[in-house]
Amino acid sequence: MSDREKETPSDPSRRRVLAGSAKMGAATLGAAALLHGRMAEAEPQNAGSPAPPLSNPMTMYPAPPFPAQPQPWPGLQGKMHPVPDCGETTYRGSGRMAGRHALITGGDSGIGRAVAIAFAREGADVAINYLPQEEEDARQVSALIRAAGRKAVALPGDLRDEGFCRKLVDGAARELGALDCLVNAAGRQHYCENILDLTTEEFDWTVRTNLYALFWLIKAAVPHMPPGSSIVTTSSRNAYDPNEILVDYAMTKAGISNMTRSLGKQLLPKGIRVNGVAPGPFWTPLQVCGAQPQSVVERFGADVTYHRPGQPAEIAPVYVTLASTDSSYVTGQIWGITGGNGQPG
Repeated sequence: MSDREKETPSDPSRRRVLAGSAKMGAATLGAAALLHGRMAEAEPQNAGSPAPPLSNPMTMYPAPPFPAQPQPWPGLQGKMHPVPDCGETTYRGSGRMAGRHALITGGDSGIGRAVAIAFAREGADVAINYLPQEEEDARQVSALIRAAGRKAVALPGDLRDEGFCRKLVDGAARELGALDCLVNAAGRQHYCENILDLTTEEFDWTVRTNLYALFWLIKAAVPHMPPGSSIVTTSSRNAYDPNEILVDYAMTKAGISNMTRSLGKQLLPKGIRVNGVAPGPFWTPLQVCGAQPQSVVERFGADVTYHRPGQPAEIAPVYVTLASTDSSYVTGQIWGITGGNGQPG
């Protein structure tokens, strides 16, 4: 038999070799296509958008002195000077909260407003809670959520009422169609320089708003939450370095930190992560309606390394990170954003 006859494709062994080579080639091409597809999926949707230019973080935003600007409780963001930056014109999302359903308390102004805007632009449908007196600010936030192409649900009411907290959570889950994220950004802070002047009514107001409400909200939310859900609380640098004129407020923030750490362990078997953020001095309506003496407001933020207060837009990305699946291995943690003073560690 000639060598040419030995190499003819009719040879069964030759056919097996050719078939095997074809399968290997097809598999290689398939793997390459799959890898290319995954890489394409991983590219951010706004990859072509230019990043903001580099800027000195110490001078990016206003620094004290600020004008005296007392407001009645609970204060309106639109009447502040300067008006806080909550990312209305700057925050750009990349789908990190796509398909999520979030309830945010205190979502009308300050940190809660910035978080609501960020979540919506990251792809989440958002329900916000606020006091009826804050309707003007809340309407602006709802419009910004809708402008991002997401569903906005406005649910005003007082968190000091346990029954309302249950209705709030159930209403958010019903209107959004699901509930897989709870962010508690609402809070009350009112200074008192002498404990002898701190009334039981004022003490109870702070504790019910900051601590009881969180307890009630989480109890109501957990039955709605599927595995993969997240809860993000708002503590404070005062939980770790309490101000002598904020006795009741600092106590509640320490309680929030401890509750966050405990529930981070307790709820993880249900697939629910619980973390918290401890802000330092942030420029929000809270500060101008009794949280600090006006003399402190005028130099607010001067005592930290940045020598200025933070803007809500600067802390919202931390809430996004903790709420999203990017932080799947993070629970029971308190992340401090305190202007460079190192607490909490």
